[in-house]
Amino acid sequence: MKVSVCRKEHFNAAHRLFNSGWPDEENEKVFGKCNNPNFHGHNYELIVKLSGEQDPETGYVYDLKKLSDLINKFILEKFDHKNLNLDVEEFKKINPTAENIAVVTYNILRKEIDNKYDLKIILYETERNYVEYPA
Repeated sequence: MKVSVCRKEHFNAAHRLFNSGWPDEENEKVFGKCNNPNFHGHNYELIVKLSGEQDPETGYVYDLKKLSDLINKFILEKFDHKNLNLDVEEFKKINPTAENIAVVTYNILRKEIDNKYDLKIILYETERNYVEYPA
């Protein structure tokens, strides 16, 4: 029987959505206010969900303190209070949309968490807008 555990974290980051191969008018049309050349920020809510079998000795699926430490070390230290476009290597070549932030987060954490656990990333960009990866 699989059980899921979740860790919720928070980070603040700035970004600009644009495609460098497009003219300014096209970027403005597609990305609107999110294309502000001076960037804009969000208060992101990140939920990392792990699913797996409970350990019969501890009752844990996964030690949530260990999960918290991984998120802090590999995600929050990298993203929190950063300009994603300028400060985070992974977004120098890809647009830092909520979708891409979730995929990058997944790929980073997947390397640190045993494949016996199913991993899902849920990222709230605003109170009403969020993405899940994998879908």
